[in-house]
Amino acid sequence: MFNKILIANRGEIAVTIIRACRDMGIRTVAVCSEADRTALHTQLADDCICIGPAASKDSYLNAQAILTAATITGADAIHPGFGFLSENAAFSRMCAKVGVKFIGPSDVVIERMGDKATARQTAQEAGVPVIPGTQGIVANLTDALKAASEIGYPVMIKASSGGGGRGMRIAPTADDFTSAFQTAKAEAMACFGDDRVYIERFVKDPRHIEIQLLADEHGHVIHLGERDCSIQRRNQKILEEANSPFATPELRQAMGDAAVKLAQYVNYTGVGTIEFLVDANRNYYFMEMNTRIQVEHPVSEAVTGVNLIQEQIRSAAGEVLTLTQADIHFKGHSIECRINAEDPHHNFRPSPGTINSLHMPGGPGIRVDSAIYQGYSIPPYYDSLLAKLIVYAPTRPEAIARMRRALMEFLIQGVETNIDFHLAILRDPDFIEGNYNIGYLGLKADTLLGEMNRYHQEA
Repeated sequence: MFNKILIANRGEIAVTIIRACRDMGIRTVAVCSEADRTALHTQLADDCICIGPAASKDSYLNAQAILTAATITGADAIHPGFGFLSENAAFSRMCAKVGVKFIGPSDVVIERMGDKATARQTAQEAGVPVIPGTQGIVANLTDALKAASEIGYPVMIKASSGGGGRGMRIAPTADDFTSAFQTAKAEAMACFGDDRVYIERFVKDPRHIEIQLLADEHGHVIHLGERDCSIQRRNQKILEEANSPFATPELRQAMGDAAVKLAQYVNYTGVGTIEFLVDANRNYYFMEMNTRIQVEHPVSEAVTGVNLIQEQIRSAAGEVLTLTQADIHFKGHSIECRINAEDPHHNFRPSPGTINSLHMPGGPGIRVDSAIYQGYSIPPYYDSLLAKLIVYAPTRPEAIARMRRALMEFLIQGVETNIDFHLAILRDPDFIEGNYNIGYLGLKADTLLGEMNRYHQEA
């Protein structure tokens, strides 16, 4: 087992990793930017090194500075968390060259599954269903128009190196295609430095359901069931639940088996997630693979009792997976709400500032993953995630009621948050009935904002 792990990240995930390591008796090193000198993760770790200015490119994306910090502090492994360098194959190779273990899959697997066009081809080779589309990237507009015509409109144009909903555009008809194609490529280049795109048939109003994987370095792979991540705003997840209210036992088994088969096909190790689009008839299609821990992993932990961060560390240390698929049992229901510093009244614009007053919810079945504290100043340089509020209960209706109670107890003053917006979702009849898909917020945002204001006035 590792003696000391450097966490190459910030915010709540850095805090979560530090706590997992401390429970395992592993010392930790935090790295921080100049803007994060007073952040909670810097105070909880055993050591801390400032690695650069506020901008991510000069700090949390500065591979040389991170590796230097690992060498200086004697860390024998690096946990990248999610985002930043977590899916960077070049960084994984750099870690290997200096003798520091990268806690994640191999650089070969990261490259193969991180490039969405290549991952799509790999899924096809493994016999996993994919949405009809192009075989790899399209070289130019002429080829793209021809491919779209053969696939059939509407089509989705996707960045090969994309993520977080960026570099994606829908072309409902041939008349819309040229503009959508050029916009997708331009956004992909601006966000990822790579304008390669591929084309898929557009699946109308699907569910976004993903399978959590766990694998060791000895060929053992299991899954921990599914998460429904269909509540999204601008292709960004804001609420997730396990298990999916839409999934049947048969669908869960089929998707789990497909995810395990794909992981075995690419010799996957560690934790990872296979994301699927599921249509109204419960046909499922591979969308992408995330070769890292996910923001929403706590809901899978809640219904299975497995600590994914600790299992990820054990896998990277070369330990044999002690769990088999038969050991995984799904009990109860869990929901996660992402609490963001953003203003729902003004198009959800970011709301950095100082937290003047803070009260976090508690009680049975409540978990809060966060790096905030009273008096903490939220820097404007990073994403707006303040906390993940996770609830667990024996049934979905009980989990919904518990989440409502927890949201009403959650007090953050000094910055705007989306807490009341989450409450409006949790009170919406369609959500309560499980009647939603990825288009839910696009259709209901105005209604939910109106209900949010009404509830706020009544309170």
